[in-house]
Amino acid sequence: MAEMAIKKKRPKNLDLPTIRLPLPGILSIIHRISGAGLFLLLPFLLWLFQGSLTSPETFASVKGVVAHPLVKIVLLGLIWFYMHHFCAGIRYLLLDLHKGIELEAARLSSKVVFAVSIALTLIVGAKVLW
Repeated sequence: MAEMAIKKKRPKNLDLPTIRLPLPGILSIIHRISGAGLFLLLPFLLWLFQGSLTSPETFASVKGVVAHPLVKIVLLGLIWFYMHHFCAGIRYLLLDLHKGIELEAARLSSKVVFAVSIALTLIVGAKVLW
């Protein structure tokens, strides 16, 4: 019996630049990356928060750090990470409830997550950072 169960040799594509993921797959990978990024940069955010609450002098120093363009770009990226992770999390909760699991609905909800997260990032970033 074991001899009859011969495994088919499937072609393997290990060339990563040629692999094309669908949009929901890209969304899933970015959701994981954004969660890891938020976790890894949490000490930086806590340091900024603690410094802003300690005294007026440390608040002024934190304000000076945040005024730097590179720090603003990092904070804008963190805002996008949070917005994307939040919106994608809501999408995954709806998928767990079997809402939008069809192919076209999944593609549309992926586009909506990207559009809403970018729009919210621009709104919150403009309000908070500039």
